Amino acid sequence: MAAKAFILVSCEPARTEAVGERLRGIQGALVYEIMGPFDFVLDIEADTAENLTGILRSKVRPIAGVTDTLTCIVMASPGSEAAPPTG
Repeated sequence: MAAKAFILVSCEPARTEAVGERLRGIQGALVYEIMGPFDFVLDIEADTAENLTGILRSKVRPIAGVTDTLTCIVMASPGSEAAPPTG
């Protein structure tokens, strides 16, 4: 079963455009620029939760200008039952 998450990303205001370009380069990520306490939301899916962690640690957090992230793991989607715990 694939793991899905929404990753909220804050960045330095002067680097918003550059951060957005880098985020859009992450394979399999849908990237939305938003207004509010965060600047972007990534809708991303990977084979496992560990792979999601790897994407966050190696491709999102190291981007110059990223100041904060918040990861929300999807437990169930509309019309489905809750996903069983992993780990």
